[in-house]
Amino acid sequence: MVDTITIDAEPFTTEAWREFGWVPVPDSDPADGIHSLEFGWEDAHLNYISHGPDEVERIGETLVVDRLYHHDTHTQALMPLNCRSWIAVAPAFVDFSYAAQVESVRAFLLDPLSCIVLHRGTWHAGPFPLGPEPVRMLNLQGRPYEEDNAYVDVDRATGMRVVVRASADPA
Repeated sequence: MVDTITIDAEPFTTEAWREFGWVPVPDSDPADGIHSLEFGWEDAHLNYISHGPDEVERIGETLVVDRLYHHDTHTQALMPLNCRSWIAVAPAFVDFSYAAQVESVRAFLLDPLSCIVLHRGTWHAGPFPLGPEPVRMLNLQGRPYEEDNAYVDVDRATGMRVVVRASADPA
């Protein structure tokens, strides 16, 4: 039997995101240039991707996080373009070798045009749309990402199911 942990998707803030990545700032901001993108194979690749609502299992009003991914060789930048979405993340140092590590998973609500960068190794699922329309996004990552796209099946690894409560209503 798999136990369930429910997490509430929280509004995205730069401060809450620091453990998982960073947010680009305007070139006039003194903080510009503090962070940099990392590509272990010097192979940055920009493309356009989408995730549909059918890619996520739903249990009532919750969304199931069954698998988390991470990249050891590069950072990844994502910018949802057309609709509100959510992303689940966990710190890079977590290996999901025991159930208590599931408590490190957090979920964030993203508005369209919110650009985020994942630290190298940050576990993530999404962004996925909150409503019926697929979320379309710009995606910047290493070109051979499939060779560096490790994942963990959370419930198999930990015996815990992670579900997210998230609302498409911005209020």
